[in-house]
This record gives sequence, C-alpha cells and structure tokens, in this order.
Amino acid sequence: MPQKGPFLPGQLLLDSGSLSGSFFQRTVLLVCRHDAEGAFGLVLNRDTGTKAVDAIAAELPATLQESPLFAGGPVQPTALTYLLGNEAGAAGEILPGLTLGHSLDSLLEVGAGLPPGGRLKLFAGYSGWSPGQLEDEMRRKAWLTHPASLDLVFTPAPGDLWAAILKAKGGFHRLLAQMPEDPGRN
Repeated sequence: MPQKGPFLPGQLLLDSGSLSGSFFQRTVLLVCRHDAEGAFGLVLNRDTGTKAVDAIAAELPATLQESPLFAGGPVQPTALTYLLGNEAGAAGEILPGLTLGHSLDSLLEVGAGLPPGGRLKLFAGYSGWSPGQLEDEMRRKAWLTHPASLDLVFTPAPGDLWAAILKAKGGFHRLLAQMPEDPGRN
C-alpha cells in the first residue's frame, strides 16, 4: 500500500548517480504532480535537437516555431506538454508563476500572446510513476531532491543543469557532478 507522503510536487529530482545506463541518467526532472495516485514529471535537461515547427503538425505562431522540444520522459513520447512562466496566482500552478498545459489548442493560444522573451518550454512525452513507485525509488536513493525555481526550469543552459545544481550543493555532490559520464572510459 502506498505511503501518504512525503510528496514532492514542485521539487526537482536529480539522478543521484545510480541511474547510469537508463533514460534518466544525469537528468533533472520537475515533479509536476505527486500524490497517493502516483507521480508525473518532466525532464528539464534533455533537448531532443528538434524545433517545435518540425515536430508539431499545426500552424504555429512565429513565437513558438523555433522553440526547442525537450524529451519530458519515456512515457507517451508523442504526447505534448508545456510549461509556461506567467504571473503568480494562475490556476493549476506547479510553482508560483509556473503552469502546466497539455492541449495543442491552448498552446496555440498561449503562443499567439507570448511576448518576446516569454518563458515557455515544450515537451514530448513525460515521466510517470505508479502509486508508491517514486517513494520506493526515493528510499533506494535513486534521486536527489532540490527546490525548483523558475530560473532553473527556464535555464538558458539546460544541458548543464544537472552538473550546475550538484556543484552548487557542494560536498559529495560536487564530486558527482565532475565524474565522467562513463567511468569505464576514465
């Protein structure tokens, strides 16, 4: 039976170094929902190398066309999700000033009104856990936690996010950030 907490919505999960060889190796994941029913999150630092205009079969507003598409996780890789930085107090916030959307229609509406420099991040797929699964991974120390912020979610250097957070944590985490991706090739 799943435990009643602690739940981690609005937190970042970082590969603790024990996820080598998996989809989640060196990932930073934003937990969007976590409760007794399971968990849902998005990987923030896995750019697919594809632009929105090349992946979304719809006429996108110019503000969205060159947006990079991130691999949110291994579940339903064709499912579209987005994170929008907006004014605090909006319905469905994950963090103050950060909302989640799943609909192409709402994305098109948001994109049409997005000001230059507006904060929006697009994802294909997501990460999901069944009831108790994430709690079990936390007990096995597969993940490290870190408070999420808008600056971390929308970092201009997502490929460096995992190492940057670990270095900022200091101590053992700093050493982990400096380890080669494949220690066998050291």
